[in-house]
Amino acid sequence: MSREPVLTVTERGIWCPAGGFFIDPWRPVDRAVITHGHSDHARPGHAAYLCTPAAAPAIRARLGDVAVQVLDYGVPLTIGGATVSLHPAGHLPGSAQVRVAAGGEVWVVSGDYKTEADGLCEPFEPVRCHTFVTECTFGLPVFRWPPQAAVAASIRAWWAQAAAEGRVALVGAYSLGKAQRLIAALGGPDAPGPILTHGAVGAMTDVLRAQGLPLPPTTAAAAAADNPSRSRGALVVAPPAALGSPWARRFGPAPMAMVSGWMQLRGVRRRRGLGSGFVLSDHADWDGLNAAVAATGATRVLATHGYTAAFARWLTDRGLEAGVLATEFAGEPEEAP
Repeated sequence: MSREPVLTVTERGIWCPAGGFFIDPWRPVDRAVITHGHSDHARPGHAAYLCTPAAAPAIRARLGDVAVQVLDYGVPLTIGGATVSLHPAGHLPGSAQVRVAAGGEVWVVSGDYKTEADGLCEPFEPVRCHTFVTECTFGLPVFRWPPQAAVAASIRAWWAQAAAEGRVALVGAYSLGKAQRLIAALGGPDAPGPILTHGAVGAMTDVLRAQGLPLPPTTAAAAAADNPSRSRGALVVAPPAALGSPWARRFGPAPMAMVSGWMQLRGVRRRRGLGSGFVLSDHADWDGLNAAVAATGATRVLATHGYTAAFARWLTDRGLEAGVLATEFAGEPEEAP
């Protein structure tokens, strides 16, 4: 008789039969283990949430006064007939991979992850397992990230040019994680000007700053938008959806750019009507995905959200048992191509 898998997919999400819990479920459930606070992974309506201490504040800020239990990285927790532990995913502060051991097998659900340390969140740690459920948002060879220090230098030079012309520069970045990564990399005493934040970015920045993250000072963009003396030469960090909106036009004629892994594709930048685009992602690139898979030692790999079929075929051709795990995760919706 075949053994029941450690994890399976139902209409509500990724389900652990032995433990009676879901991982990042997309419909309301009694108990949800949450990898991180982005909206496609931490959804409203669950009776109880389990996450890392560093992920909890953003989840509460987004979802309200929900019942959250926290679990430190690497600490095992028995839930029913399964043992669960959380391990750094490197995606944003507090993000986690979920290790589930049951029936003599170990499965790991990656959530979203990146393998290159960014100096802001806990670095990715590979976890040995039999089956690895991996995201593959950027699971094609075309996606290989340039050095992040070089990208930051390019953004700073672009901003400095706008500041020298007495203009504001507007940059689009996801409100939780990417925006704070930019603020940390670009702010400080040698910055070309002040950093202003859209309300959504400012709210998440305040949450992370309250957790002790060393983020440079920022100012609410709304308070400076109609005051040229306060906004001249500034970098305005906003959600990508705000670029080109009436809100953005309050700053006058201004260069606009988006910061995303999708900027690797020229056609995406052209369709969005952006003058500039910078390749910086909070997801693993092609090389990072392959390195992560190899480091787990897994003989079975299930790909989810992204170029799943192509990545699974690639792994199968290299001798692994690989397939697609269909989910409702979408990556960062504001970054979609």
